[in-house]
Amino acid sequence: MNYEAILVEKKGHITIVTINRPEVMNAVSPITGLELETAFNEFNEDPEAWVCIVTGAGDRAFCVGNDLKFHAENFARMPELSARLKYGFGGITERYDCFKPMIAAVNGMALGGGFEIALACDIIIASEKAVFGLPEPRVGLMALAGGVHRLSRQIPYHVAMGMILASRRITAQEALNYGVANEVAAPEKLMEVALKWAEEILLSAPLSVRASKESVIRGSDLPLDKAISAQFPGVIKMMNSQDMIEGPTAFAQKRKPNWKGK
Repeated sequence: MNYEAILVEKKGHITIVTINRPEVMNAVSPITGLELETAFNEFNEDPEAWVCIVTGAGDRAFCVGNDLKFHAENFARMPELSARLKYGFGGITERYDCFKPMIAAVNGMALGGGFEIALACDIIIASEKAVFGLPEPRVGLMALAGGVHRLSRQIPYHVAMGMILASRRITAQEALNYGVANEVAAPEKLMEVALKWAEEILLSAPLSVRASKESVIRGSDLPLDKAISAQFPGVIKMMNSQDMIEGPTAFAQKRKPNWKGK
């Protein structure tokens, strides 16, 4: 598919989705959101796509959130335009049915909805230049796309509230210290590090990876004993897969497994 505001590249089992609006710091307009949602739908439905990396074009911003200029010029139409998205801001913040791993490669500022896109991913790799924040109250809004909920559940309460209420920003190193980021990389090495993480994921059986993510997400609302005993659909699929046989066979034969994802 031809996109106007994003780029989609496929490298084997890895899909790279780039928000390609560096002239506006990769702000997300409704068109951008619809294109992102379409790209993530295609990734989720493609049996050969196993890991997704999300990043931004240029070296200034991953994404600074909502395109406020577009928002101001089209205020009356925003409810109608936003309603077209099924999976929330950027086509990802309310995507609860994708159990394939998603990596955010944060190349610069991740503010507002941009931070919320990163928080909706499973792994965050941050450039040394990355900055994270939720400045929505400064423009009369709030982090409605999961930011106030995800951030307050992932880092210490007072740190999260400082970011949410006072619009405080944190650096890449602070994000690493608080557990928001998995690794900090030099700007020129960011995609190399993100791809390394993706390749490490690909060493494992894709259905095992998806079953693990599904169990974490669906089990988080259950008491521990119920979560452990639950048989989620992805787990059942994994247990009945060819890869369930291939893994132990390859181990016994002292060779690399040939995962099929089925």
